Amino acid sequence: MILLLVVLAASVLYLAKPPPPIEKARMLTYTPDRIRDSRLKPGNTGLELSVRAGFVILVRNSELHQLRATIRQLEDQFNAQHSSDCHFGLVPYEHWSMPPWIDRVRAKWAMTMMASRVPYGNSESYRKMCRYEPGFFQRPLLDGFDYYWRVEPGVEFTCSIPYDPFKFMVDNNKSYGFAISLREFPVTVKTLWKTTNAFRAAYPDYIAPNNMLRWVTAPDGDYNMCHFWPNFEIASLAFLRSPQYTAYFDFLDRAGGFFLERWGDAPVHSLAVAMLLNKSQVHYFDIGYYHSPFQNCPTDPHFNAQHCFCNSDHSMIYNEDSCTND
Repeated sequence: MILLLVVLAASVLYLAKPPPPIEKARMLTYTPDRIRDSRLKPGNTGLELSVRAGFVILVRNSELHQLRATIRQLEDQFNAQHSSDCHFGLVPYEHWSMPPWIDRVRAKWAMTMMASRVPYGNSESYRKMCRYEPGFFQRPLLDGFDYYWRVEPGVEFTCSIPYDPFKFMVDNNKSYGFAISLREFPVTVKTLWKTTNAFRAAYPDYIAPNNMLRWVTAPDGDYNMCHFWPNFEIASLAFLRSPQYTAYFDFLDRAGGFFLERWGDAPVHSLAVAMLLNKSQVHYFDIGYYHSPFQNCPTDPHFNAQHCFCNSDHSMIYNEDSCTND
């Protein structure tokens, strides 16, 4: 299995000798005059960019056709209005591996015990992804970019997007945007809240004054399991590269919960956002978006009729497990 990070819209990196499935994807999607071998930096693409930003996709060879369908839809609903380019970058081994301080016997036992209790309960690869997404994708593959929009193979964009979300983020001083929120499986994050509180005690100056910690805190003071679903997120890379965020991720990484439990990238990103950003820096994007089994569908009837093909009655905001209205 080969994992690649694909970045679209602003600029991306092609491998000198891509694996056959990736070469196939490139020939299916891009004409030769648009293919260039360049560093992963917007300045090398020749594009005039109002915001240095791109779509980020972590994809396996087996997800080629799901990815093609998603990119085709994203192109139709938004990106056709903008200049774009595409490159590929391999995920380094050290970013997709179990770090040496993890007790492998304990980790394997934890996976065995969780195997039938939650999705991906016994998957080591899934845990590597959950560590990679909050900790490494922004460094160094996205050097030169300021914002990213995470996209996953197989997702659907069910409404046209008649504005530029990246520019909205910049113009309104937003650092994190989401479309769906829901609740985590408690068994996967037994010590995440305790570890987060230990970080807060160790780094009190890093906590934002007008934070969103109330949003993730239950009446009894415990974690209420609310998190942003990060398969759709638009965020500032300056935030993910900041000393505050880096310190938080390193603190969690050393604690070992990505492997000794099954800390997901969703609650990790969400607790970081709730703790380290001011509430005014977080934005709910009412964008038509579907990732099985949940969707966000704009509820404004005029916008929906003009731009969408989703049923707003099925939007996640009406689900009892949604945290968006909290």
